[in-house]
Amino acid sequence: MIFSLEVMLQLTIAIPLLAILGIIFARKNPNIREGITITASIVLLYIVINLYQSLLSGKTVNVFWWEIMPNLSISFSIEPLGMIFALIASFLWLITTIYAIGYMRSHQEENQTRFYSFFALAICAVMGIAFSDNLFTLFVFYEVLTLSTYPLVTHAGTDKAKQGGRVYLGILLSTSIAFFLLAIASTWFITGTLDFKQGGIFSANIDKTIAGALLVLFIFGIGKAAIMPFHRWLPAAMVAPTPVSALLHAVAVVKAGVFTILKVCVFIFGLDLLAILPTTQFLLYLAGASVLLASLVAMRQDNLKARLAYSTISQLGYITIGALLATSSGVIGSSMHIATHAFGKITLFFCAGAILVAAHKSNISEMRGLGRQMPFTMMAFFIASLCIIGLPPTAGTWSKWFLLMGTLEAEQWTLMMVLILSSLLNIAYLLPIPFLAFFPNISAKNNQGAENATTNIQIKEAPLASLIAIGIAALACLILFIYPNPLYELATAILDTERVTYGK
Repeated sequence: MIFSLEVMLQLTIAIPLLAILGIIFARKNPNIREGITITASIVLLYIVINLYQSLLSGKTVNVFWWEIMPNLSISFSIEPLGMIFALIASFLWLITTIYAIGYMRSHQEENQTRFYSFFALAICAVMGIAFSDNLFTLFVFYEVLTLSTYPLVTHAGTDKAKQGGRVYLGILLSTSIAFFLLAIASTWFITGTLDFKQGGIFSANIDKTIAGALLVLFIFGIGKAAIMPFHRWLPAAMVAPTPVSALLHAVAVVKAGVFTILKVCVFIFGLDLLAILPTTQFLLYLAGASVLLASLVAMRQDNLKARLAYSTISQLGYITIGALLATSSGVIGSSMHIATHAFGKITLFFCAGAILVAAHKSNISEMRGLGRQMPFTMMAFFIASLCIIGLPPTAGTWSKWFLLMGTLEAEQWTLMMVLILSSLLNIAYLLPIPFLAFFPNISAKNNQGAENATTNIQIKEAPLASLIAIGIAALACLILFIYPNPLYELATAILDTERVTYGK
């Protein structure tokens, strides 16, 4: 191995930054610029895989940068939950870059150098979040991620894009300052540390009312998890180009949110304390309401990206519920759902962008019969829909299985019904899209329009680069169903905790 593990850990943050310099330097030559992006993403993925292998072999890797105050430092380490996030983000950076080359060129998007530069900066922030050794380090990179994705949301430069950007930035920054930062400062004041610790950092005699209030601040403050009522930034951000939507929903932003909730629940509070806090039940029901309400809103959206955005809000609620259940199966299910939802949802957004580029359609009502014109894209959409629903033979089956087991362990029968009902709603708002694309004459309504849509069909798929990315992402949904063990083993390793006994 050329570099030590400590150096490799720091390179995960440095490589995207170095890529930015190369992207800017090659701004006048798109081929070189995008070649630099792809090369950087491949190198990053290689390094993360090496760190993953070192984690499997039982090695510990810790990097200390500097101490701001006593027990308040910027430092990094590797652990199973962070490794899941880092593996997903580094792999999907590569896939999204391949997709973006086809999309951005075909759509003739302006300011592509700026797009690739801020995309790389966002990945840098994600790596910092994934490998943070304490809550302060995570918060710093969490805010860098918010700021670095704002120019991507407002990429189009239109009034609508700027308005969406203001909502995006306003909600994420206000929740961070008003709730998240206050929760972090209060935790530091009470415990004297912000280090992530197996089993949590609060003492056994912590006042449960105070701890419960802190939990509420954390859940509301982590706005990127899009729990209602702090969810409006996500639909507002759909004004961005499709590769940015993929970044927001699968690679970086929302995954950073639910990842942070899991880190806080498992390594700041600990499952034993979490299970007896007076506000946990309230937050569970709030997350359950987000799951159902977002699903119902999704059913009413004719714009495909808007429907997928509300679907994401619902699916994030699954992960939040799994974390707050404070059970082994809940944590395993949530951790696995970060990955399975990532691949399913990025495939759906890739398909939405391909439909826009190739067929110039963005509304679901216009897509009847499109399967004859874009069979590869719509088949990938069908596979990804099964993954989001949680049906075989796709990876979402396993994460939703463990989430249901988590509700059984915790005896949360209402939430179990919420998850089941939501999955039925997933079927209602996702499967009709590919079904009517392939079988346009199934309904008598608009039958004449269906006939017109399916006569004189000329196959016209999206650019090859985009199709390659779509195919890889859809294939991953299938592979993780057949071979889920690596993901499952990382998820179970998160639970290797030293328990603290809390009085009730």
